Amino acid sequence: MSTSAPADPKKSAHEHAVFLSALQKAADAYPKPQGVKFSYGTAGFRTLGERLPSVMFCCALLAVLRSKKLGGAAIGVMITASHNPEQDNGVKLVDPSGEMLDPTWESHATLLANCTSTESLITTFIDLAHHLRVELDACAPSSIIYARDTRPSGKKLVEAFEAGLSAFQGLKVVDLGVHTTPVLHYVVRATNARDGEQGKPTVEGYYERMAGAFKTLIGNRGPLPTLYVDCANGVGAPAISTLSSYLGTSLPLQAMNDSTTTPGALNSQCGADYVKTRQALPPSVEDAGLLDKPDTRSCSLDGDADRIIYYYLGEGGKFRLLDGDKIAGLVALFLMDLVKKAKLGQEGGEDTAEVGVVQTAYANGSSTKYLKGRGVPVTCVPTGVKHLHHAAQKYDIGVYFEANGHGTVLFSPSFLSTLAVHEPTSPDSSTATKQLLALSQLINQAVGDALSDMLLVEVVLAHRGWTAVEWDAAYEDLPNRLVKVEVADRFLFETTDAERKLTSPAGLQAVLDEAVGKVEMGRSFVRPSGTEDCVRVYAEAKTTAGVDTLATTVSDLVKQYSKTQ
Repeated sequence: MSTSAPADPKKSAHEHAVFLSALQKAADAYPKPQGVKFSYGTAGFRTLGERLPSVMFCCALLAVLRSKKLGGAAIGVMITASHNPEQDNGVKLVDPSGEMLDPTWESHATLLANCTSTESLITTFIDLAHHLRVELDACAPSSIIYARDTRPSGKKLVEAFEAGLSAFQGLKVVDLGVHTTPVLHYVVRATNARDGEQGKPTVEGYYERMAGAFKTLIGNRGPLPTLYVDCANGVGAPAISTLSSYLGTSLPLQAMNDSTTTPGALNSQCGADYVKTRQALPPSVEDAGLLDKPDTRSCSLDGDADRIIYYYLGEGGKFRLLDGDKIAGLVALFLMDLVKKAKLGQEGGEDTAEVGVVQTAYANGSSTKYLKGRGVPVTCVPTGVKHLHHAAQKYDIGVYFEANGHGTVLFSPSFLSTLAVHEPTSPDSSTATKQLLALSQLINQAVGDALSDMLLVEVVLAHRGWTAVEWDAAYEDLPNRLVKVEVADRFLFETTDAERKLTSPAGLQAVLDEAVGKVEMGRSFVRPSGTEDCVRVYAEAKTTAGVDTLATTVSDLVKQYSKTQ
């Protein structure tokens, strides 16, 4: 019987001392800026790019710690600020499933990022590793996959991140380079999956899987009409170009706002956030006049291509928005139809799968009414992907889209298992079953994905035989406004009831209720932004005049109460 040699205490102590020396030397180059407090939220860390090098260094330490804690599973790190202005940047960690970082680790990220000296950072990190029972030596495996968007500050932030990784021995590191956020999520998910069940764990695998499923679902319906895509002058531009090469002629894509090197162009007067907030065409799209042709539609991505908003010009050239609410309704009812046709029930042929929609308070009241009126279960949760994703997992097929265009569809493991062994009883049942399986390949179930969602919308419209006009006819949005109000301290504003009611500042909710009561079909809520230093005010009402009045009144009240605290 053989036995392993006992560990050499002197050697272990020496290795630990070398590690601490390397860590200290690397950390000294990235001190925390004075007077800045960092907080890891739904979008990770996000602020001016010039403030983030020290945060990037800390995120490297946390990513390694997370990977080691999970037995060497690959952890993703995405450097992006999504729809924010170009001067901003950010970073977020991605868990092995491709989902957002476990919320219980957000406090660890915040703790490390706010250490004010090299000594406190090292002490805090070592203590955290001890508390989490994580061995830091090279024998404990660790794997990191990272990527960034096109922001000018990204290169220096990558350098800071890599400096944090350099202190560790034996890491497995994959630098994807410049890619969309959904690509990073996909590669992390596929890398950690068993037996390639999520597809090839590569960028090429991402495009092959998605494009292949799209072609299967389109069948002989292509080529579809040209789709005009506003890329927000961000990383979505090269992604659209790459996707086009995989799609061939099945869906012609024409990229607009695709300049990734022009200073200041990113998200400037273009992109999904601009279109949703302004409820108007990007000036460049309007000037091109491409949507003047009948039956023409366009969509806008955001800076990291995880959001998408559709739109077209209606009668008289009137701008018509097809946002996340519209996408959710279109997709959910299509999926319900397929589930019914598949006849997944065992004896009577009745479907046993529940398709549900998850919304936030930002969902237009008309969309909620429309879904419930057609028998679709609707759950409302606080803003943030982690809340939406978790709630969607409770359905057999969970559809979640924020009104801003961020969302996806989740198929439960049990539902996919049922599909895999289902024996159709008719040609219609067989076709529906195959389409559901193909949709599970097309949709990026790790995270909201503008490219995947774009192809999903095009599939549904092709199967329905609809233009944007028929899609839009499902219901009429109530007039609504989304206003950003700058305040001295956004954290004064605390909410409850899925962020639909304020608990602080004291007394503000009562006067908001009074203001809402004066407007026909009025609804309004206030919440602190999770990504910017402001408070967001949402308002909707029966008429445009009513919603303008309500939005102004509520914004004024927010300013007033923020000054009295």
